[in-house]
Amino acid sequence: MQGNMPPEAQEKLEELQDLQETAQQVAAQKQQAETTLNESQTALDALGDIDEDTPMYREVGELLVETEYADAHEDLEEKVENLEVRVEQLGKQEERVREQFESLQQELQQMLQGGAGGGPMGPGGAGGA
Repeated sequence: MQGNMPPEAQEKLEELQDLQETAQQVAAQKQQAETTLNESQTALDALGDIDEDTPMYREVGELLVETEYADAHEDLEEKVENLEVRVEQLGKQEERVREQFESLQQELQQMLQGGAGGGPMGPGGAGGA
């Protein structure tokens, strides 16, 4: 199929494949951020059920280090807020990539269906060398 494809169509196909790879990467990043957000939100909710005088520990590398309730609560709130922003940004990026993908896919389909039939894609054209 790719053997008889015009060079312009081959180039669009490669762009389409690159966009598909980008879309998969963004989707994976978004899923990871959503998972971390859910875990952090669950921890923050659980923290609300704990007495403020209860000894708390934070994992630092391989160690557990004692921390204050207020510090843990503040850190978790900040982490949740940052992750919410990250998930939103990734969602927008995912949508932009999807729109680019669909647009490029339509261009490629028109190119393959219309052949070298001119149209709005080539004002000035490639010439008939």
